[in-house]
Amino acid sequence: MSHTEAEIASQPDCWRRAIALAREPEGPVRAALPGAGERVAVVGCGTSWFIAQSYAALREAAGQGETDAFAASEMPSGRAYDRVVALSRSGTTTEVLELLGAVRGRVPTTVVTAVPDSPVVGAADAAVVLDFADERSVVQTRWATTELALFRAQLGEPLDHLAADGEAALAEPLPGPLVDAGQFTFLGRGWTYGVAQEAALKMREAAGAWTEAYPAKEYRHGPISVTGPRSVVWWLGEGASDVADEEITRTGGRVAGHGRDPLAELVVVQRLAVAIAAACGLDPDEPRHLTRSVILG
Repeated sequence: MSHTEAEIASQPDCWRRAIALAREPEGPVRAALPGAGERVAVVGCGTSWFIAQSYAALREAAGQGETDAFAASEMPSGRAYDRVVALSRSGTTTEVLELLGAVRGRVPTTVVTAVPDSPVVGAADAAVVLDFADERSVVQTRWATTELALFRAQLGEPLDHLAADGEAALAEPLPGPLVDAGQFTFLGRGWTYGVAQEAALKMREAAGAWTEAYPAKEYRHGPISVTGPRSVVWWLGEGASDVADEEITRTGGRVAGHGRDPLAELVVVQRLAVAIAAACGLDPDEPRHLTRSVILG
């Protein structure tokens, strides 16, 4: 079993720990993450940027305050925020460290990281450390989903179903036609658009697959034109998609997504990415041209 496979399999246990941590009345999560009414910017790079998008959408939908998400290199310098939340698994990402340095002393900052003694912890005013969700693999799997489980629990979502959904997603067989597909389009809406972006990234990183991601209603505005007999259109959201199955099947494409919790659905995508990598002779632990952290000279 690869490191990536082992980390994918560990996700339900990580989610349980993150949810318990977020629900501690006097715990570090409640003290470090933004309170109701704060205007917040959430930043990250790569996977962390997509998780930032999901967290921002969740926080606004929960009525907690205006929340914007940016790639760490692209946050506008002139906007006023009550807090900046930076996401970085390794705690060494150059763009995140540069941003924290630029706003230090002007805006309170919180970092969510997997490494307690990493540079970002010293660069921020507060830290949430999820070291139990750290990974050996370059490709992020349990780190991303554990962050989102933490944020959802902190915002008050009922998540008693989540670990069981994840275990079911780990146990079910992968449909053969998905492994043989040549193109994937992932769709989400609201907070699950960030999850769709992350699903597409996992397939690109681990398997080198042709993947795209869009808000669900944008699918008709151009992206549908690439769908054909070897395509999969995958809904990352609870309940029915805004795109009718008939619209997809008319193109010859295959519909995927079971309407379960989006984090559990992402587990299936992660497993599929590893399966496609194996079929292509690729090592998901060592994706092409990637390193665990991007540190710029």
